[in-house]
Amino acid sequence: MADAKTNINLHILEPRATEKTYLEQTKRTYVFIVKRSTSKQEVAKMVEKEFNVKVTDVRTMIRDGKKTKFSKGKHAYPGITHRQDRKFAYVTLAEGNSIRVFDEPEKEDNKTSAKEAKKAEKAAKKADKNAGKENK
Repeated sequence: MADAKTNINLHILEPRATEKTYLEQTKRTYVFIVKRSTSKQEVAKMVEKEFNVKVTDVRTMIRDGKKTKFSKGKHAYPGITHRQDRKFAYVTLAEGNSIRVFDEPEKEDNKTSAKEAKKAEKAAKKADKNAGKENK
């Protein structure tokens, strides 16, 4: 039987970025998509290891895949198949802990501040021109 540490490394931890999960973050709850075979204890260990936070609660949910129609050709009888089922883990963190899921990188903030500085310079030049015209 495989060791628990090797099993943790095999499971993928993918944060889910939607409006609903963004609202859940206000309650210190983050949503991750995990493999179906992942247990709550494994999810807690993965989150603590990956993001260096303290996990207080883990809730899991398996959402069934939606039905989709398909056809194998012009005269073939169409059929119905299902999309793959997904497992979601709702992870609640301890007070004061957070995970940066929706935050933008700091590099982009520097670019926007540079753009704002250029706009301010242009506005100052326009003001100087207007002041010069009024003095004439």
